Amino acid sequence: MSESASGAARQPTPRTGKERGFFARIALFVRQIIAELRKVVRPSRTELWTYFIVVTIFVIAMMAYTGVLDFIFGQLMLLIFGS
Repeated sequence: MSESASGAARQPTPRTGKERGFFARIALFVRQIIAELRKVVRPSRTELWTYFIVVTIFVIAMMAYTGVLDFIFGQLMLLIFGS
């Protein structure tokens, strides 16, 4: 009963040999980054164009929304405080 999966404590892994040096760890890090970047799938030309259009339309919509709110609140301030 004392060896259940949920109650098992993690034992630290024993170290074999010396730890890696500072530059060896940096080199390992760079190799891992390069390995991960090779897994990246780049969008095709049509996907890239679609993303560009969607983002552009979204930005224009947000600009219009912000402009309309600015105009409304500006007119409201003129009504309240006068000119």
